[in-house]
Amino acid sequence: MASLSLSAVPTTPLSSRSSPLFSKTSTHRFNVSCNSSADENPKLILPKSTSLNVDRRNMLLGLGGLYGAASLTNIGSASAFPVTAPDNIADCVAATDGVRDPDKAIRGTACCPPKLSDSIPPDYVLPNFPQLRIRPPAQRVDDDYIVKYRAAIAAMRALPDEDPHSWKQQGKIHCAYCNGGYSLEMNGLPDVKLQIHNSSLFYPFHRWYLYFYERILGKLIGDDTFALPYWNWDNPTGMMLPAMLAPVFDDRGNPNQLLNPLFDPFREVKHLPPAIVDLQYRGTESGLDCIDQINTNLSTMYSQMINQTTDTFFGTNPGDDGKGTPGSIENGAHTSVHIWTGNSKMPNREDMGNFYSAGYDPAFYVHHANVDRMWHVWKGLNPLTNKDPIDDDWLNASYVFYDENRQLVRVYNRDAVDVTKMGYDFEPSRTPWINNRPVARVKASNVAAQSVGVVKKVEEMEFPVKLDQTVKVLVKRPSTKRSEDDKKKANEILFLNGIKYNGQQFFKFDVLVDDVDDGIETTAASSEFAGTFAQVPHGLGGEKMFMTTGRAFVINELLEDIEAEDDEYVLVTLVPRAGADDATVSEIKIQLVPTE
Repeated sequence: MASLSLSAVPTTPLSSRSSPLFSKTSTHRFNVSCNSSADENPKLILPKSTSLNVDRRNMLLGLGGLYGAASLTNIGSASAFPVTAPDNIADCVAATDGVRDPDKAIRGTACCPPKLSDSIPPDYVLPNFPQLRIRPPAQRVDDDYIVKYRAAIAAMRALPDEDPHSWKQQGKIHCAYCNGGYSLEMNGLPDVKLQIHNSSLFYPFHRWYLYFYERILGKLIGDDTFALPYWNWDNPTGMMLPAMLAPVFDDRGNPNQLLNPLFDPFREVKHLPPAIVDLQYRGTESGLDCIDQINTNLSTMYSQMINQTTDTFFGTNPGDDGKGTPGSIENGAHTSVHIWTGNSKMPNREDMGNFYSAGYDPAFYVHHANVDRMWHVWKGLNPLTNKDPIDDDWLNASYVFYDENRQLVRVYNRDAVDVTKMGYDFEPSRTPWINNRPVARVKASNVAAQSVGVVKKVEEMEFPVKLDQTVKVLVKRPSTKRSEDDKKKANEILFLNGIKYNGQQFFKFDVLVDDVDDGIETTAASSEFAGTFAQVPHGLGGEKMFMTTGRAFVINELLEDIEAEDDEYVLVTLVPRAGADDATVSEIKIQLVPTE
């Protein structure tokens, strides 16, 4: 395993080392020394200034949510109902979600959990917890914890497949809910698939999923204090696949799941430790060294956590077409870790690289434990502004699970907003990405103005526009010379509407603003990098399955950093990275959205 030593000595940013066009420096970049050694544990010394407090200027981006008509008009359909999962958890179809070639599913697409009772599931009531379960960062657990965790998973694997607590049935839950196993029949829409991804349902559904999974594991080993670890991929000490998940070899030199039940053979071998996770993963290796990869990851976390309103962080509610829009982490780091972990040699990038199979890998649960932590951390960044959705449709959305007693119960989003009321919390881990604000290039002149006559204005474009190659377009801003008070009252947001893509494959493109075409790639460590759109595959091959959604990027701080706040137009660049051959975008625009 790699040994990382990291100090708080100020260094020149990544971008400024590679080009004379970069001259701004950051006093918060890390000087990292990465030395591979299979016998050493990661060691890291972090700066002390990594609390959850963010200075007021940075938090201007996070003010308010997008609850007004602008958000519903631009990036999601207005939900006229709280999404309701069927009473009968076994009342589902093969979770192919439009797939015509189920034989390629090595895990099988019959994902319906077993039916144990005909009774209507009662509403779940959170019990009183005498003691909080504390979820630890995976890189800091001791041997006693690993022995306990392995025993719990071994006990789950030993259960008969038809038991709703079994390893197979727990894996099926994700497949059923995420690959079209259920419809919105309870909402009067039997022909519309229930989909908990690409919408504001993403966080609460997965929180409940892990809640019962964790309690089932605790019951299997007779320890009601047992808590899942979280894969701390937002911290340099945790950016490798957790060591506890690595293979243990038998006397013949073969990985043996009996020796380590946390091991899954369907993982990318080249991404086992000491490989550093790539939070901007494109399906191919980034080529960055350890130092640059860590700093790019930290900048990625900054942009996906700091520059967010409620709607851009959570996504938007599904409408009567079942479609919403994804939030920043779901569409970013969450997707990257899934694809990075899945095995590229498997037909569908099993296990983690496809929604239908992801729940069969123990890595899924430690990954989503950190995704769940991101929700918790985001609210703590600024409790006055970073708030959960408040509309009744979101609060009353519900799902059905088997609890730790094999009782089928119905749970609601409204009961999942406070982790302590759910009986658990997270062991603290520093968040150095708070200080990794991306670094801008020195702006010699108005980039957009120089592009007039070379690049079309958005009003001159014919939509939808294909993403099979880089797209450049000049987009008019709604206002210039915005004061600090103006920024408090409204966020400036770049909307990409009607993003249509083939959901059968990994799909990703990057979004840049006023990027200089000088042959040097703009990465997440640069302010010109507005964000990314990335999707884990939903299907298994066969006929193409087109999906449509949208994406929004708050660009207040970006415009400030690239010195474009006074410009009438900005140059928006869409760069396809994976699976974009059939992808299109139907609208690109910038609007001011009130913070209240």
